[in-house]
Amino acid sequence: MLLYKHLIIGYIAAFLTTSAFLPQAIKTLKSKDTRGISLVMYSMFCTGVFLWLLYGIMINDLIIILANFTTFIFSFSILLICFLNLKNKDKRIK
Repeated sequence: MLLYKHLIIGYIAAFLTTSAFLPQAIKTLKSKDTRGISLVMYSMFCTGVFLWLLYGIMINDLIIILANFTTFIFSFSILLICFLNLKNKDKRIK
């Protein structure tokens, strides 16, 4: 029974932390506006989430794998737009 409660807590935590990125990802994908987003923070975050994904794969934990894969996709899409905007800004300055 105790293991079952741990799983429920893990699934709820994974769902909440993963789905928290969905509104920002949707907003950023629609608007392409990344002016208020820290490139350093998202770079570090994406790297950390990717390492959590690798860790989940190494220990064969499905919830860690799914949650971090999904979070990585959301956060990396925002990071990619940040880089593209930075590249386009540099082109406009030259």
